[in-house]
Amino acid sequence: MTTRIVRSRAPLRLGLAGGGTDLSPYCDEYGGAVLNATIDRYAYAFIEPSDNGLVQFIARDLGVEEQLPCELAAIADARLLIHAGVYARMVRDHAGGQPMPLKITTYVDAPAGSGLGSSSALVVALVEAFRTLLELPLGRYDVAHLAFEIERIDLGLAGGKQDQYASAFGGANFIEFLAHDRVIVNPLRVSRAFINELETSLVTCFTGVSRRSDKIIAEQQRLMVSPTAESLSSMHQLKSDAIEMKQALLRGEIRHMAKILERSWVAKQRTARGISTGPIEQMHATAMAHGALAGKVSGAGGGGFLMFIVPPEHRTALIAALNQGDASANAVHFTTEGAESWTVAGA
Repeated sequence: MTTRIVRSRAPLRLGLAGGGTDLSPYCDEYGGAVLNATIDRYAYAFIEPSDNGLVQFIARDLGVEEQLPCELAAIADARLLIHAGVYARMVRDHAGGQPMPLKITTYVDAPAGSGLGSSSALVVALVEAFRTLLELPLGRYDVAHLAFEIERIDLGLAGGKQDQYASAFGGANFIEFLAHDRVIVNPLRVSRAFINELETSLVTCFTGVSRRSDKIIAEQQRLMVSPTAESLSSMHQLKSDAIEMKQALLRGEIRHMAKILERSWVAKQRTARGISTGPIEQMHATAMAHGALAGKVSGAGGGGFLMFIVPPEHRTALIAALNQGDASANAVHFTTEGAESWTVAGA
């Protein structure tokens, strides 16, 4: 086996509008639309030959390491489900079913349950690393779709489709989710000045709570099977807001984006219970009292990261006010590149 080491990284994302409309069955019946943008936080994956003939999975950020016999039956018992799921799928579909003694190490710049698409970005980073290791002819759509299948179908982890495509493509994208599993990624050519203004107007704030989104997502999906007028109207509003937000971003209308963000936050809370919590509401109230124009949770809700739009001259004061509590607030920077991989010589 080659002694080369493959490294990859895949960016996390902020969901600006439309989150939730990428969930089935809503997107299958009505079509979903999401506006998101990748940020300078990443999931990393490193693959190298194992030095003991075993399969080694290591998640540095979780402090978990495990070694397993080099056979698919043993891999099924792994604690690190994402590592095992990607490894098993790549072996079955792209390595002739022959397990490979590999050491797979990962870490992510944000905790699981952050609402920044960290779990999906990790799957994308792993798929991208295997793409280079096995020299597979996979494009960005292929990498994103394969990551989606591994996470949502093979592993049965609840969630939508936007995170995998955002991480694979990178940049600011308006993504459409249609029936029959069709996805169309529309990269936005936004003026650098408008991107700079939005970036300078944003604050992200970690609530201190890494939430499990599966219950919220499961309720959203359940409500869409037999939707009430209110829940369906809320989903339609979220999709409409994504379309309107895209136009506002392309025109550089940051204050109008703030109005849409606040409206979407109200609509999102009507799609399932538990999206907002007492601490989230307190942080939102604190932000609004210190100059924020709008704010909402990034992701399914219940915890993770909040994002706020604030006039740039008030951003430092807002960050200071939020950091006086249990939260951790920071500025954020957008990125333009999606998943990347490269090789280095082995030791």
